[in-house]
Amino acid sequence: MTTPTPETPAPSDFIREIIADDIKTGKHSRIVTRFPPEPNGYLHIGHAKAICIDFGTALEFSGECHLRMDDTNPAKETMEYVESIKNDVHWLGFDWGPHFYFSADYFERMVECACELIRKGKAYVCELTSEQWKDYRGIPTLPGKESPFRNRSADESLSLFAKMRAGEFPDGTLCVRAKIDMASPNLHMRDPVIYRIMRAAHYRTGDKWCIYPTYDYAHPLEDAFEGITHSLCTLEFEVHRPLYDWVLEQLAIAKRPRQIEFARLNITYTVLSKRKLLELVRDGYVKGWDDPRMPTLAGLRRRGYTPSAIRSFCQRVGVTKFDSFTDIALLEFCIREELNQTAPRFMAVLDPVKVVIENYPEEKVDWFDAVNNPEDPAAGTHRVPFSRELYIERADFREDSPKKYYRLAPGKEVRLRYGYFITCTGFTRDEATGQITEIRCTYDPATGGGNAPDGRKVKGTIHWVSAKHAVPAEVRIYDRLFNVEHPDDVPEGVDYKTNINPDSLKIGQALLEPELAALPRGTRCQFERKGYFMVDPLDSTPAHPVFNQIVPLKDSWAKAGTPQP
Repeated sequence: MTTPTPETPAPSDFIREIIADDIKTGKHSRIVTRFPPEPNGYLHIGHAKAICIDFGTALEFSGECHLRMDDTNPAKETMEYVESIKNDVHWLGFDWGPHFYFSADYFERMVECACELIRKGKAYVCELTSEQWKDYRGIPTLPGKESPFRNRSADESLSLFAKMRAGEFPDGTLCVRAKIDMASPNLHMRDPVIYRIMRAAHYRTGDKWCIYPTYDYAHPLEDAFEGITHSLCTLEFEVHRPLYDWVLEQLAIAKRPRQIEFARLNITYTVLSKRKLLELVRDGYVKGWDDPRMPTLAGLRRRGYTPSAIRSFCQRVGVTKFDSFTDIALLEFCIREELNQTAPRFMAVLDPVKVVIENYPEEKVDWFDAVNNPEDPAAGTHRVPFSRELYIERADFREDSPKKYYRLAPGKEVRLRYGYFITCTGFTRDEATGQITEIRCTYDPATGGGNAPDGRKVKGTIHWVSAKHAVPAEVRIYDRLFNVEHPDDVPEGVDYKTNINPDSLKIGQALLEPELAALPRGTRCQFERKGYFMVDPLDSTPAHPVFNQIVPLKDSWAKAGTPQP
């Protein structure tokens, strides 16, 4: 397995303490974990936490982690999802080596195990419909009723099971149930289904099978077949653990894996249900699984998030035994913290208004050195052209400025980042719209490079681009996909999609300093004073640059567009 560069040493938690104790006591000499996603959708940020735990603990204890496709429900699974999962795990920084498996690899062995359970009197073929079973199963506070087929002979059940496999019965008519305890307060132990008839072509085995195992039956067997020592899963599987252990006990598995549950990741302003994410894609609310507004790893990658930032986020969230919500601001903080150290800075104007410097020669061009990253002295500098006509942000000029407004206004002087001091002498307005169309200024030739030789100070510094050198580009400004903290928390009968943010994507045209036009796809950078952006890895071309906003500079999205003094 590939070892990601650790951002900081992983703190101890109850899972690592259990594993360490198992090694210390000699219960296990080598640790084997697994990550078993169902290939029915793209992985999301919640899966990233599980990946970091499954692969991370194996790496820390010099063990191995298997990647296994839990493909027991062929109606919803495709090779597209398999390939996307493999790509996402690798992108996140982990590798499974030779240990890549499919549940379908074990279908024959699972049938043999089911026959063994039937022969032992621990399973039977049941003919109750799913609707009838709801009545028989009962409720947790009252015992259920035994199926009228519960005590049929092993020979009869084996014969019916063989006919099920041969395709002699319609879908949904017969199933195989484990014979456990109809009085158990845990409904999962009340004779659960372990095999059902399902005529659905499997993306790997085609039409070979018309019976498929259920996840609760397949999962412990797969872990046992692969020699998994610690089966790490989220808390919703805690109630399934008695069935997990029961299957292994009845089949007399000598070396049994141990299931350990941890709290899943829940994030504000986000839905992490694959069913709902598929709905967003299918119904056109987003532009595919890799839409940068999606919480999928493909979406986060397209947005510009880095694997190391996501691993850092997962580590900060930690491993606990209780469910809670993590503020999405923590994820944004992690990428912002990293890019502050690594991303080069450039100037780009997203809402331009022209500035004409009246006393600057028309044909003259000055070139100034701009620092690539003040947090990294080794990053060096690049050259920025300066000319008589510039563009600045419209929000950096006010006709009537308040007392503590330090940017450009009539009669006020500001510093142009890396350039000259300029003073506003006037402006023109479109009488029809009332919008400022041009700002007139003068410059102080002695202030080249942003410093005044007489030592005078100005409190405002703004960014700009030279009009004759500016490169037009498309910029995609992303906000959160949902406009409420808990989009799933809706009254009965209300669709969660009513909480979709109508302004989650705004597409605009920006003007860039020329250095930005040469950046290759996938390059991350900072637009000074605006935010962190990435050259879109699919749509951007030299003739039509496209930049995705990764995250704004400020901690709060609500304040990201508010003019600051």
